[in-house]
Amino acid sequence: MPQIPQTLHELSVGQLSARSGAAVSALHFYESKGLIASTRTSGNQRRYSRDALRRVAFVRAAQRVGIPLATIRDALAELPEERTPNHEDWARLSGAWRKELDERITQLQRLRDHLTDCIGCGCLSLETCVLSNPDDISGERITGSHLMPERKPSS
Repeated sequence: MPQIPQTLHELSVGQLSARSGAAVSALHFYESKGLIASTRTSGNQRRYSRDALRRVAFVRAAQRVGIPLATIRDALAELPEERTPNHEDWARLSGAWRKELDERITQLQRLRDHLTDCIGCGCLSLETCVLSNPDDISGERITGSHLMPERKPSS
C-alpha cells in the first residue's frame, strides 16, 4: 500500500488559517499560548499537523462560550498528542465546564432582569442593588459606593 507523503499531512499557517477561519495572527497567538503546536521546515516555515484543524475548532468553540484560554489549554493537555479530538473528548471536557457556564447564565439573567434598576440608582450603593451589592454584603463592611477602593487609614 503506497504511503501518503508527509507534506500532505501538514498545513502551512496560511492553509490552516483558510481551512479553520482563524486569522494567521490568532494561530500564532494560540501557538504562543500552547494551544496548538507546529514544526519548522528547513526554511524555518511553520507546519501544522492536520489535527490542528480540530484543535483550532475546539479552541474557537470554547472561546465562544466564554471559557478562558488557560482552561482551554489545560483541557487540550489532557488529550493524547497527535490525535484529533473527537466527539467523546469534547463531551467529557465540555461537561466539566457546564457548572461554570450555568453560573454565568444565572448571573447574566440576573443582570438582564435588574439592569434598569441599576441604571436608575446612579450611585450603585443602594441596599436594594441586587447587581453590585447583592444582599447588602458591602453595607456590612463599608459605607458609600463599594465600587470605590477602600482607603487605608493614613499613619
